[in-house]
Amino acid sequence: MFIILLIKEFIQDIRFQKTRAFLTTVAITWGVFAIILLMAFGEGLGVQMREGLLNAGDRIIRVYGGQTTKKYNGMPVGRRIRLVETDAEILKHIPQVSTAVPGYGKWVRLRIGDKISSTFMEGVYPDFEFLRRTYPASGGRFLDGKDLKERKRVVFFGGVIAREMFGDQDPIGKMISIDGVPFTVVGIMPKKLQTSMNNGPDDRRAIIPFTTFQSIYGSKYLDELIVKPARVEDGEFVEKEIRRVLAKKYNFDPTDERAVPMWNFIDNEKEGAKVFLGLNIFLGVIGAMTLIIAGVGVANIMYVVAKERTHEIGIKRAVGAKKSHIIFQFIFESLLISFVGGLVGLLFSTGLIKLMWTMPAKEGAMEFLGRPVLSGTVVILSIGILTLIGLLAGLFPARKAANVDPVEALRYE
Repeated sequence: MFIILLIKEFIQDIRFQKTRAFLTTVAITWGVFAIILLMAFGEGLGVQMREGLLNAGDRIIRVYGGQTTKKYNGMPVGRRIRLVETDAEILKHIPQVSTAVPGYGKWVRLRIGDKISSTFMEGVYPDFEFLRRTYPASGGRFLDGKDLKERKRVVFFGGVIAREMFGDQDPIGKMISIDGVPFTVVGIMPKKLQTSMNNGPDDRRAIIPFTTFQSIYGSKYLDELIVKPARVEDGEFVEKEIRRVLAKKYNFDPTDERAVPMWNFIDNEKEGAKVFLGLNIFLGVIGAMTLIIAGVGVANIMYVVAKERTHEIGIKRAVGAKKSHIIFQFIFESLLISFVGGLVGLLFSTGLIKLMWTMPAKEGAMEFLGRPVLSGTVVILSIGILTLIGLLAGLFPARKAANVDPVEALRYE
């Protein structure tokens, strides 16, 4: 009953301040709309960039052969460290390692009839599909254990290089020459966002079985080892263990990072998360400043209301109304204005975000920007800021109204 009475008084006050109340509500609506959209776009960009990194390496550590830069056990500086296939089996014995696979790589020439192109080709194990997210499109497949065992001349292509060579034809089952050797296409990778790469994007890559690469080119030394920790939390520890194990085999200083350089995607993901957290905080501050300006409008209205209701407040105080009742009334009205504007802003921003999800985002700038993500954190933060602004905007006028001397208020005209 008390709340209903407060709402009636609020509506009565607003009738005398229609223009001011409308503009203030619009300001709050715009502030909430801005803060939610800014943070949703920041969240969407962070998700997209994280996916782009994981598409290049799904929380893996890529290990390369390098060159020593420190003297160790009488061995000179500048020794080359070359990794071999058996190193993968050695690294699998580290308890925190989920899997380790070897890989070859080289630039090759592709040919179909009169069409000639070049691309980077890798010789890999079947686990490469999940470690590097090279999933096949419908109708095709990735390399399997039988391909590896029988040294089959089969190839898996990135979608871009496949279109260059085969045009609009379905390449599955067709033949292509790679450095003069015929291969059968068994799968095509659909387009994927990739924000990190070496030797070009996976969309332009050719992938064949590790053993087939070995038999054709006679390669002994690896291009890389791909290691996946069993847990993300063990990434830094696994990196040190890899260097320790390989240092023992190849007789180099375990602290010599240049002997076996590594690309730790887990660290990259953590660093990226920090960057986008900072970006979201920055965007949130910008949106909050807009809300603060709107809060000044709410406070202005409440000061005007307090002045116009001085006589009424004096009567209430004279008949025994407590200061807390007066303060609660003003804060309630301030919060009501804030939440009405906030609700409208939330509805508008949610509607726009849903509309943007119906638009294609696979080409151009939208591919990297991504779609805005309305997370629960964004909504809770917006409501929290709105509540704080509503409280502060109503508190100071409320304290002024509650401290009015009843005698002086009754004389006020």
